[in-house]
Amino acid sequence: MDKNETRATIIRIGTDLISRQGFNATGIDAVLKEAGVPKGSFYHYFRSKEEFGLAVIDHFAERYDQRLDTFLNDDEVTPLNRVRNYLESGLARLEQNRCSKGCLIGNLGQELADQHERFRVRLDGIFRSWKERFAVCLREAQRAGELAPELDAGVAAGFILSGLEGAILRAKVMKSPQPLRDFIEILFASVLRRQA
Repeated sequence: MDKNETRATIIRIGTDLISRQGFNATGIDAVLKEAGVPKGSFYHYFRSKEEFGLAVIDHFAERYDQRLDTFLNDDEVTPLNRVRNYLESGLARLEQNRCSKGCLIGNLGQELADQHERFRVRLDGIFRSWKERFAVCLREAQRAGELAPELDAGVAAGFILSGLEGAILRAKVMKSPQPLRDFIEILFASVLRRQA
């Protein structure tokens, strides 16, 4: 593998390990061992564990943006159904991994926001971008007549993001997807209720 491929492999494996164990509990040696990279060469690819962590966050965020694009930009589906399809897909993934992984950005936010300012700022930026993507979709739903025009799409988007992250956290703690099921049901029965 060339340098870029090796770096990408280290990031991919690091993303998986950090998703399961957290950032602080994931040792660089374990990542390098699983990647098949010599122990002493970590600093050939990253200046510090913090830089590595930021690269993992960026890698996850890029992949997640593609996932959001798949659902929230699907012109074949009405805007509200895009949001529902995205959430239902998340529910299926949660069930598939037995409520063990959760959201890497949410997990790292809980673990690192008070410890590392650079991580906090980067994670906050990602959450803000996700919130805006939901808001854009909700505004489309308003223009399509699916949602009341007086609904504040930005506030509703923040509610969706906070509710989703909280439901995922509770699902991990309970080892049950029920909190996310409940969130989706209440969200569409009340906050995103279609206009009559």
